[in-house]
Amino acid sequence: MKLGAMLSFGAFFLGALIVDSCGARADVVRYPIPNSTFPIAQAVKVSGDAATYYISGQVPPVVSKDADPSSPQAYGDTKTQTVGVLNKIKGILEGLGLGMGDVVKMQVFLVHDMRAPMDFKAFMEGYTQFFGGSQPNLPARSVLGVASLANPGFLVEIEVIAVRDAK
Repeated sequence: MKLGAMLSFGAFFLGALIVDSCGARADVVRYPIPNSTFPIAQAVKVSGDAATYYISGQVPPVVSKDADPSSPQAYGDTKTQTVGVLNKIKGILEGLGLGMGDVVKMQVFLVHDMRAPMDFKAFMEGYTQFFGGSQPNLPARSVLGVASLANPGFLVEIEVIAVRDAK
């Protein structure tokens, strides 16, 4: 076999290996909280060849154009803001060929101060519309109370990490 033919043959097989490895998917194992129905995972393990997506913190969309854009009235209460933010995240994920079931880690920032303590109950009412019901893949999650966000009207900001599940 001539050198040129050997190099072409080798390049073909190398290309096939690269294409095959790009199609590999991760194994995602979600570990529930023992003896609990709380809609988060205790831990999530991602193994294998994985494409991991880090979605920047998303803030709520405007729900009232008549309200001052630096007021919570422009964005709604905590539940409304949570649903708005999670819908934005859902749209970003869908644009990447992913879904909410591919989220493995979520970090939530809820505004909390003496005038208005964070409304965790309202957050959970919005959150459970996306996780723990018809969509069973639960993320590991943290919720933090923060003094403020970039806009005084924002009560909620959420960032996620998503990985394509092999199953």
